[in-house]
Amino acid sequence: MAITDFERYPLTFGPSPIHTLPRLTQHLGGATIWAKREDVNSGLAYGGNKTRKLEYLVPDAIASGADTLVSIGGYQSNHTRQVAAVAAKIGMKAVLVQENWVDWPDSVNDRVGNIMLSRIMGAEVRLDPAGFGIGIKSSWEKALEDVKARGGTPYAIPAGASDHRLGGLGFANWAYEVERQERELGVFFDTIVVCSVTGSTHAGMIAGFAGQERPRRVIGIDASAKIRETRDQVARIARNTAALIGLERELRDDEITVLEGWAGDLYGIPVESTLDAIRLTGRLEGMIIDPVYEGKSMAGLIELVTSGDIPAGSNVLYAHLGGQPAINAYSALFR
Repeated sequence: MAITDFERYPLTFGPSPIHTLPRLTQHLGGATIWAKREDVNSGLAYGGNKTRKLEYLVPDAIASGADTLVSIGGYQSNHTRQVAAVAAKIGMKAVLVQENWVDWPDSVNDRVGNIMLSRIMGAEVRLDPAGFGIGIKSSWEKALEDVKARGGTPYAIPAGASDHRLGGLGFANWAYEVERQERELGVFFDTIVVCSVTGSTHAGMIAGFAGQERPRRVIGIDASAKIRETRDQVARIARNTAALIGLERELRDDEITVLEGWAGDLYGIPVESTLDAIRLTGRLEGMIIDPVYEGKSMAGLIELVTSGDIPAGSNVLYAHLGGQPAINAYSALFR
């Protein structure tokens, strides 16, 4: 099947905008930096990258007869906030398992930002003390069983919508969208930089770009601090998605790049380079990024450009995946 053969429930405004970051480009003194803005691409609770993935899951959920979307993430999960928004939009219920993925000392960590928005939108929020992990969690499986026990019909959405058969389609389609925008802009992005954790955003991009004529680097910046698990998951989802959309070859290992060095020791804990990246992009471009994902991928981009790993003359497309509401839980860092 081609990507166009899969049913899609439109939840975005259309192609997300691409724009240059001229002051950041000048400051770094190398490649030209552009941003593609998933954070401003939807009217659903501040948008973000997961909304694109959910466009492909919603038709499947409706066809299954489900009445409740059941998903999982950390207390400040961008994904669960977007699931809550989509459930409200399509008239379903949402049950969200919010695990303690980040040992962060902010006293309102479970009450502000993403989790507050999910509660406002009517989701059933279940706090759970379990720590970070990108595999299938027992707390999520129990939530699915509880919905069934009370007579509901759940639709299972794993963390980040990643470990789902259709989870890579949203960003495979993103890759084709970039190709169309390149023709309109008269530019070719030889390097894509994106954050990688649960994997399907990066993996979908790899699969989508692999079927295009001109090769490019699709660099995932690990923010999980579990590089081996993340790299394995990206590779598996990328290969499954490539097969799903009819790529008539095997993906090569050199097409799957997940780099470590900017995650710190633990998921969700910002390090000095994270905070430097947040302040730099805010001060130079008025563009806000978050401490969990985008701060770490931007830190990676900054070092790759300044070190020359991404050479001068390159056109770099930074995938801004959203997530800014989470910054409310890190307020003590910005006094």
